[in-house]
This record gives sequence, structure tokens and C-alpha cells, in this order.
Amino acid sequence: MDWDVTTGETGETSPPVSDARVGAVSYLNTKPLIEGLEKNLAADHLVLKVPSRLADELSQGLLDVALIPSVEYFGDPDYEIISDACIATRGPVLSVKLYSRVPLGDIRSLALDEGSRTSAALTRVMLQERYGVIPELRPLPLKSSLADTDADAVLLIGDRAIHPPQEEFVATWDLGEEWVTWTGLPFVFAMWVTRKSAVNPQLADLLEEARDRGLARLPEIAAREAGPLGISVETAHDYLRDNLHFQFGSAEWQGLRLFRELVDGLEGAPLNPNTFN
Repeated sequence: MDWDVTTGETGETSPPVSDARVGAVSYLNTKPLIEGLEKNLAADHLVLKVPSRLADELSQGLLDVALIPSVEYFGDPDYEIISDACIATRGPVLSVKLYSRVPLGDIRSLALDEGSRTSAALTRVMLQERYGVIPELRPLPLKSSLADTDADAVLLIGDRAIHPPQEEFVATWDLGEEWVTWTGLPFVFAMWVTRKSAVNPQLADLLEEARDRGLARLPEIAAREAGPLGISVETAHDYLRDNLHFQFGSAEWQGLRLFRELVDGLEGAPLNPNTFN
């Protein structure tokens, strides 16, 4: 898949795309991708939700384009990536953590954060490929904490994963760091996807302009978002600058292709975290 890439800032204001319904992730990691984007869309046409909910609404036709988990892109041949803006990592990601109460090879039950199907699939891939572990899967509702489950291991994603846990664990994985160390490739968590029948080149340009604008304003975004999340401005800024990568390159494509191959080889329960053994 190829696309035209718009780089650099523009001093002009792009015209609104009033008929485009855009869904984005509600976490800190998405703020640089949507900086000022609402000004280019009709009122209430930028929807902020967790990744798994966005995937459902894109599938149902309630959104024209959405920042969805990569595993959702794998599952529908009608989907097309329309922008080189993405959420990826080339090292520790900080906001996707696996906490284990037992040695990793002894995990028998795994509680999965319901916020992202990609992180759930990545956790299962890493446990299966590296330890031969195929655990019983349990849901971890979005408002639940580590203390709300007695599973051997727990996956947390997003803003709440940035906070240090109160409990002591036998092992902790930063899933971004583990993937990059294991494969030597970046990991792509989410990308802008649309249905092939709804491809909008003008919207693709707007998404890339928003990303470029956000990258130029990381200090301002960190200062604005840190307080409500209960983290320091320095932590927020370092996370956005150092832990995340927001553009597809050839290495990101290689990592995405490898992840797809490994997901196809997963054993056990379906990828949908709402279905458990």
C-alpha cells in the first residue's frame, strides 16, 4: 500500500471536511495526531474513544475513518490505511505493560485490558512464542485495576499503565521494549484506517497535517494534558517524544507484517477480548 505523504507545517488553514466522521483514541498517545484536527471537521465529527470501540464503530459504518488497533486492520479486507500517521514504538512504549504475579513461563491465567485488541494479541504472541504459554483469558474492564483480578498476569494499556503499580510483581514487561528487543523491528499499535469505498484524499492530508502540527507542539501538549492524568509535565513530554513514533517507515511495515504472521499462528481463544474460554 502506498500513499502521498504531506510533510512540514503549513500556514494556511485547510477547509473543513464536514462529511467526515473521524474516530480517535482518547489516550495521551494520540494527542499529537489530532492536534487542531477538530477545526477542520464539522462540529462533533471528531469522536474520542478507546481503540476497541473505534474499531467496532468503523466496522458498523458509524465512522468514516478511525485510528484502530492493527489487528482490526488485519481482519477486514475492505480496510485501507489512508495516512502515514500512526502510533508506533521503536523501543520501550511505557503505556503497554504486562504485570505477572508468577514467573512468565508459569502463567496460566491472563487478564486483558479491554481497551485494545492489538496489545492483547501482542501479549499472547509474546507468551506463546517465547514461553509456549497459552493462558486462560479473562476480561479486565476499563475501570478495573490490577487489584480487581486474581489472574496470574494482567495487561494494562494507555494512560493508566504509565502510573507505577502499587503491588509487587514477579515480572513486568514493557511490551514495546520486549517486541523490539526480540524482533529488532518497531511495533505499530494503531493506524488511520477507512473502508475502501470511503477513501478521502483530502482527509488523509488533514490527518498528516495534524500529526506534523502535533509533533511541533509536544511541549504544549504535555503541559496541557499532564495535570488531568496525574503525571508530571516532564513525564508526559518524555513519553510523547521518546517512547512513541508517529510515522510509518519501511521498518514499521516490516514489523507490521511480522506481527500479522504471528497473529495468524495464535492458538487458543479468538482475538476478540469479549470472548473468553
